[in-house]
Amino acid sequence: MDAKPVSQTRLRLAQMMTPNDANCLGKVFGGSILSLIDLTASAVSQKFAGALCVTAAFDRVDFLQPVEIGELVELDGFVSYVGRTSVEVTIQVHATNLRQNERRHVNTATVTMVNMATGKPTEVPRLICETADDKRRFVMGQLRRELHTARNQDLKMFQTQLDALSESELDHLMEGGPGIRERFVASTAG
Repeated sequence: MDAKPVSQTRLRLAQMMTPNDANCLGKVFGGSILSLIDLTASAVSQKFAGALCVTAAFDRVDFLQPVEIGELVELDGFVSYVGRTSVEVTIQVHATNLRQNERRHVNTATVTMVNMATGKPTEVPRLICETADDKRRFVMGQLRRELHTARNQDLKMFQTQLDALSESELDHLMEGGPGIRERFVASTAG
């Protein structure tokens, strides 16, 4: 399978935000932005893999600023990391007030997509990192993957331990405020 450079994975989607995208406060509903992020990740990953890719996970999504109805939202996506069958897509979201020609960064998201070309996870091309920034993002993708794996293992262990606690032990844990992890580990140790 041929390797592909990051520069060939770049793609931009743009959409005007209409009243149909409004939340109860008159701003753009976060779900509308998430949907556009997912569409962008899908397009970028399928362009890269040359096959159907499906969403496996959203990493952290922070809404930095509200988006107004009537603004143009542009989503710039590119492949930042690849595993064996997965493609991590980084998406930078900008909103532009076209009347005032003011563009601002409102979100950056990282989405993991899985190549499902054969109906099951299928290998993806290797990624050629062309710049130092490409290499930094690739290493960050590796770190994110390792941290997610470790976090999931920790959560499974904690859930098993929580399930074994009595109601009075649970009440005691709930009383302490911040530092629940440390208190929990101390309460379940030996």
